[in-house]
Amino acid sequence: MRTSVINRKTAETDIHLALNLDGEGKSEINTGVGFLDHMLTLFASHSRFDLTINCKGDIEVDDHHSAEDIGICLGKAFEEALSDKRGITRYGSMMLPMDEALILTAADISGRACLCYDVSFPTEKIGSFDTELVEEFLLAFVRNCPMSLHVRKLAGANSHHIAEGVFKSLARTLKAAVAIDPALAGAIPSTKGVL
Repeated sequence: MRTSVINRKTAETDIHLALNLDGEGKSEINTGVGFLDHMLTLFASHSRFDLTINCKGDIEVDDHHSAEDIGICLGKAFEEALSDKRGITRYGSMMLPMDEALILTAADISGRACLCYDVSFPTEKIGSFDTELVEEFLLAFVRNCPMSLHVRKLAGANSHHIAEGVFKSLARTLKAAVAIDPALAGAIPSTKGVL
């Protein structure tokens, strides 16, 4: 089983995260940030990753530290669960509609951290959640599980739909990228022999 448990405690957050890449989409998410709970729950469901996250963060300040540090922990969990990345498909992409929103996401689990993010929101907040934290979460994620990740909004007028499209598209993209390709017979999918 490709699993990982990450515990991370700082002066700003205390996070326990458990990940199973070969799961059923079960989740138990308690970040202290309602909208982020919603996004990570649907991320687990659409990726079929089992995901447990408990975060105690300084949300009396704002949601920034919690969103960023959860991204860090999720990235570390992916990196650990993937190990040397033997046999993985490596690439994944998804163009996902969410009502009027249309999101394109593509990933290469390359060992090189690169986020190309072109997503604008018509509002600065969704409820109390700052929409700029979607990018901060993704940036923390790719820095800790180095990959090239492209996220682009092709259409969208509703901030909730746009954000939900991003997380669902990311889920489907990563599900494809981490899938085991039987044709590789356990080989590392790179001419370099390492990712």
